[in-house]
Amino acid sequence: MNEIKNSALLTDLYELTMAASYFEHGMNETAVFSLFVRRYPPNRRYFVSCGLKEVLDYLVELQFTEDDLEYLESTGFFKSDFLSYLENFKFHGDVHALPEGTIFFEEEPILEVTAPLIEAQVIETFLINTINLQSMIATKASRCIHAAGGRSLVDFSFRRTQGIDASIKVAKASYIAGFLGTSNVLAGKQLGIPVYGTMAHSFVSSFDKEIDAFRAFAQTFPENSILLVDTYDSLSGTLKAAQVGKEMAGRGEHLKGIRLDSGDMAELSQKARHILDEHGLKNSLIFASGAFDEYKIQKILSQKAKIDSFGVGTKMGVSSDAPYLDMAYKIVKYNSEPVVKLSPGKISLTSDKQVFRFLSSKKLYDHDVIACREENLEGAVPLLVPVLTGGKTIYDSPPLSEIQNQFRENFSRLPEKYKAINKKGPLYPVKISEKLRNLQKKTIDKYKHREIQ
Repeated sequence: MNEIKNSALLTDLYELTMAASYFEHGMNETAVFSLFVRRYPPNRRYFVSCGLKEVLDYLVELQFTEDDLEYLESTGFFKSDFLSYLENFKFHGDVHALPEGTIFFEEEPILEVTAPLIEAQVIETFLINTINLQSMIATKASRCIHAAGGRSLVDFSFRRTQGIDASIKVAKASYIAGFLGTSNVLAGKQLGIPVYGTMAHSFVSSFDKEIDAFRAFAQTFPENSILLVDTYDSLSGTLKAAQVGKEMAGRGEHLKGIRLDSGDMAELSQKARHILDEHGLKNSLIFASGAFDEYKIQKILSQKAKIDSFGVGTKMGVSSDAPYLDMAYKIVKYNSEPVVKLSPGKISLTSDKQVFRFLSSKKLYDHDVIACREENLEGAVPLLVPVLTGGKTIYDSPPLSEIQNQFRENFSRLPEKYKAINKKGPLYPVKISEKLRNLQKKTIDKYKHREIQ
């Protein structure tokens, strides 16, 4: 497989055709672009920022190779002088962004890019692709964590994520949102995320008897055995697992737990817990997998399920109920002049901005204000931080474990009414500062007057 991670060709053609026309017409003054989510998907009332590190790595390494330029020449779209310009192309701009793990809301800038117009334009596709996927998954995963009410979750989504690259990013995003770890071994190696796994039904079926499979696995992993009990019958399998657990205890070992993967999880987990307890295995956990997400987790726990931990796979890994965010990257300033888009339903907030967060007397999130970048709102916390200056990184991305802790602190300050899984509930208040509101009106009036001349 060819390496594509930071290829400059990871972009849409129109980014390059626009850049070529900018170049031909001498348009390369400083521009500001803002990345944001226009609207919440169903049942969402917040988002979790994720993907910044990959964006920073991409921007500092961005260049067109000789092979890239040969390909672009072969398309017949581009003139030789523009291709010559791309030979020495680098990103020289500035970026302000939300640190990963920050909770944000619709219309709020996730990041803003200030750079020569061509440089700011060609990076659009990569930025949206990267931030959209990881923020979408981190948001979904955080909802699963909230539904689980303190029970541990493991990412089991690898086999059904939309591609290998996505599987690594899902493991990262779900870990930031509070997952205990992942089944993805490469993600464990590359990102330092703890890895977890049990066994498949094929392992059980390979033995003449189910109990022989359990004994064999327990012999291989005497301190880390979670036995899959539903290959034939969940309760019969649990009884055999309990027998093996007692045998292990006699050797001074411990059965870590059993795994349920099908059937009525609430009822089966209650009966399985009774069986394990009766056999002196009160410290052996019940792990559940099988099409779990926040909705199913919430449902079975409301039915008094005795589940200690969940393997959460497909529905989290593809964010099945909200598989994309309405994310946009729009120019908001060019050559020192505010710019605005006026398309119906898609009006953008003009100019370079800052997001200020106000806390209540109980130190919970109270409301946010989107303001002009240069404003300073007393008593508020500014959320966008400088991460790249002159094309050079000035922000040290924290370890994932630290980002996870930062998210937990963020999430603990978000009032419960905005965390509801099913109910629509109230929207978190996001206001516009008076200065930005006046600038927005002035800019809109200017464009409307200009376009009717």
